[in-house]
Amino acid sequence: MRGHPLKLFAGRSNPELANEIAESMGEPLGDLRIVNFSDGELWVKYEENIRGTDVFLIQSTNPPAENIMELLLMIDAARRASAHRITAVIPYYGYARQDRKDQPRVPISARLMATLITEAGADRVLTMDLHSTQIQGFFDIPFDHLYSKIALLNYIREEHMDNLVILAPDIGSIPMARSYAKLLGTSLAIIDKRRPEPNQSEVMNVIGHLDGKNVLLIDDLVDTAGTMTTAAVTAREKGAKSVQAMATHPVLSGPAVKRIKQSPIERLTVTNTLHIPEEKKMDKLKVISVGELFGESIKRIHEEESISVLFNV
Repeated sequence: MRGHPLKLFAGRSNPELANEIAESMGEPLGDLRIVNFSDGELWVKYEENIRGTDVFLIQSTNPPAENIMELLLMIDAARRASAHRITAVIPYYGYARQDRKDQPRVPISARLMATLITEAGADRVLTMDLHSTQIQGFFDIPFDHLYSKIALLNYIREEHMDNLVILAPDIGSIPMARSYAKLLGTSLAIIDKRRPEPNQSEVMNVIGHLDGKNVLLIDDLVDTAGTMTTAAVTAREKGAKSVQAMATHPVLSGPAVKRIKQSPIERLTVTNTLHIPEEKKMDKLKVISVGELFGESIKRIHEEESISVLFNV
């Protein structure tokens, strides 16, 4: 925002990505103090003047709930410190899968998160690869949605994978998989699955030809990896020559790492929207940075320039 200095601050959810964003922009991360009291309460303080500044707060809101609470306190503190504009930079938007009331007596958690972020005082949101793009409609403030394919497509092309087919592991991932297939000029296959319980899935049908193909599974996130590894096994059973997988957000909860290691997946490529602890790293895992993409987007938002030009892949 011209006339108002830019300030970058980061919560504790993903310090590595925050540092990459700052480095790509040639801007330092601001001095922000976050303390846990002995009873678990959080305390946030900006250790520098931010009055009249264009503030960007970098924080993914993946579990634990402390991450979303940190972001809300950072926003509120910035508002009370008279920041001119506050942009919540949320590489991974937590609770995005709870975006509708699909059964009685359940919350629409993605909507509640949007309300909390807005009411805390955010003026704008920047995120990447929402599980459901309609979540943008939960916000009454400007919302910028980035796509990881801008970074991931270059990697796929560098791999020179021939005889490739893009495989959507479930119905929800079809739009993303179709987009990759179109941009790469390859065919698309789809797995029709049923989810009898949360974090459980079973394959019903396969639409498309996988026999003799190099299969690339595409999804927005990998959580317990049940869907992805089941799809990989199915692809092998249908005659796939090789199976690789790609996802934006490496949640990798519960049995995910064990499942991936034991699966036919030869390589899982993800971005660094989430911090990956050492115990979840493995030889099959390839991490692509989106720090430069976020950095360029923040710079363009600050200078009141279009970020849609970044979507040209």
